Amino acid sequence: MTYLFLRAAQKMNGVNAHCEDVLGFSHAEGQHFLNEAFKIIFEEAVRKGIDKNEKVCVWQDPAQLEKLLDLDLRDCGETHDQLLSRVRDVAKYSVKTNHPRFFNQLYSGVDYHALVGRLLTETLNTSQYTYEVAPVFVLMERVVLTKLRSMVGWSSGDGVFCPGGSMSNMFAMNLSRYHTFPQVKQQGLWSLPRLAVFTSQESHYSVMKGAAFLGIGTDHVYSVKTNQQGSMDADDLEGKIMLARSQGAVPLYVNATAGTTVRGAFDPLDRIADICEKHGLWMHVDAAWGGSVLFSEKHRHLVKGIDRANSVTWNPHKMLTTGLQCSAFLVRDTTNLLQRCHSANATYLFQQDKFYDMSLDTGDKTVQCGRKVDCLKLWLMWKAIGTKGLAERIDRAFAMARYFAEEMEKREGFQLLYEPQFVNTCFWYIPPSLRGKENTTDYKDRLSKVAPAIKERMMKQGTIMVGYQPLNGEINFFRMVVVSPHISLRDMDFCLDEIERLGKDL
Repeated sequence: MTYLFLRAAQKMNGVNAHCEDVLGFSHAEGQHFLNEAFKIIFEEAVRKGIDKNEKVCVWQDPAQLEKLLDLDLRDCGETHDQLLSRVRDVAKYSVKTNHPRFFNQLYSGVDYHALVGRLLTETLNTSQYTYEVAPVFVLMERVVLTKLRSMVGWSSGDGVFCPGGSMSNMFAMNLSRYHTFPQVKQQGLWSLPRLAVFTSQESHYSVMKGAAFLGIGTDHVYSVKTNQQGSMDADDLEGKIMLARSQGAVPLYVNATAGTTVRGAFDPLDRIADICEKHGLWMHVDAAWGGSVLFSEKHRHLVKGIDRANSVTWNPHKMLTTGLQCSAFLVRDTTNLLQRCHSANATYLFQQDKFYDMSLDTGDKTVQCGRKVDCLKLWLMWKAIGTKGLAERIDRAFAMARYFAEEMEKREGFQLLYEPQFVNTCFWYIPPSLRGKENTTDYKDRLSKVAPAIKERMMKQGTIMVGYQPLNGEINFFRMVVVSPHISLRDMDFCLDEIERLGKDL
């Protein structure tokens, strides 16, 4: 009846026949489109996406790309063939982050088992808030989080998957505040003293964002000095805590970092834990980037002391290549603190007279309502290659990064800024025109323009993608990040060769 009404309304309003056909599509037509679209996705995004002979990026200027994609939304829908063309164009002109020569972010590569998990999650399209709508995933998330906590060193605790590491870090700050001042949930900021949080000067920007978002204020984030390796100076941390007290603030929370974004530095967690215990502060470890070293017997010493933290952020979508997004927020507390902090007890979701165990309805542990399933891709990948396979993946990434740094030192024109501690390699490329001119007045100004110029060329030619940035007064330098399990020593050599080729005439 509704369908007939719509058809009649279309005719009365003069809607053309094509619009009528769009509204009247059949399941068979939809499934045919899905089959054809999947073929394109596999060819353009998967097969070509990992092919070294294909471009990392088919660069187009914004105005030209808008024309190519035809982004306008119109009153009437498009044909089957037009829509397939749209799918093909989206894949063609997007950056191929699965490509073996994509080194731009702290994620890259593809794990095929995790990809199947992502596809299945999207197809099932459920929300991870109650057992009644996500029974498989509620149980699965509990198992995965328990395993991750055990790797941190906790036999019990709590946790939840969050939409990214920034939100996980904000959860930690919010939880620490509620833990110390539970009245804030009902009474708000009026019930609180002026609070102070502490983080290193090289920590992730989400600490500042969290302080702003939660009403603590960015002026009350105390920046702690780092040493030559980029690790937090524990002595300066204690000094900043005393400074905050002398200024009338109440120290609340310390954000330690395991794997900083640029340098890949690890803070001294045991020493920080000592200070937090001494002063009664919540210790959070942002291990979004570096937490995966826990899989490796060779490298887990980098996070020694992480088990003493109150909470941990860990992003498997980075080094473990589960695919975006997959961020675990882990808590050592066993008193249901997450639930008490965030719960709103919505009666249409969390009825107390359900026929099953209500503790399986985990949605009130978060500030979200709808929550994507992020555990399946990690669970399926872990099932496929096991803990040992993931450990090998971590060790291999370290080996590739070491090879890259060692080969760089053999080549004229490349200069390491810091000895790599992790899989981040920070370096300058110095073109022939600048070699031997380090003492000239315009040397730094000219060198600062080299990385952006090479980055423009690599993007437009589509051969590689490597990030660059300034840091701590240093002029623009490249940051090479090795993550993908599909890269080889030849890819490392190619990257060095390509930077030389793109920059030799600058």
